[in-house]
Amino acid sequence: MLQSLRESGPGLLVPLAWLFVAAAHQGLVSEQSIFIAHLVMAAFISFFLVTGWSQMATGALAGWRAVMVVGLGITLAGIAGFLVEPASTEATGLWSASLVGWMILPAVGLAYTGRLLDSAASIYIASAVLSGLGAVIYILSLVGIGGELLGLVLVGVGQTVGIVDAVVRF
Repeated sequence: MLQSLRESGPGLLVPLAWLFVAAAHQGLVSEQSIFIAHLVMAAFISFFLVTGWSQMATGALAGWRAVMVVGLGITLAGIAGFLVEPASTEATGLWSASLVGWMILPAVGLAYTGRLLDSAASIYIASAVLSGLGAVIYILSLVGIGGELLGLVLVGVGQTVGIVDAVVRF
């Protein structure tokens, strides 16, 4: 069962996470729910790292192991944002770093996977480009240029296409 969860879980968790983020940006999810989501995400990442560490030692999975290790740190930064004064600059900076980090890290992982898997390179490179473009649009929205929701949608679609392909392919 653990093997099955490790192999297919991300195919469901990734799109759900981005739907949740989009809902939060639309004011449909409370701040407490976002904090809980960060805790759950840290637990899932830790679970995947602990139970799959040795299986992720080579190839594309080694890249994803690195993404998850760095991503755990980024998730913990997001959690820290909830533990400082919520309206503070520090909280906003930690939340933004966590969100943008989770936009960029998987884009890098998808591009890396595309370089290693000739048979699926176009899928992973396209997923990386969509995710990266979404990150750029979202970052621009932070300074008043571009559409926040469009950026989130592109990131979510890009990452979902890549992870669903990985779940089906492997």
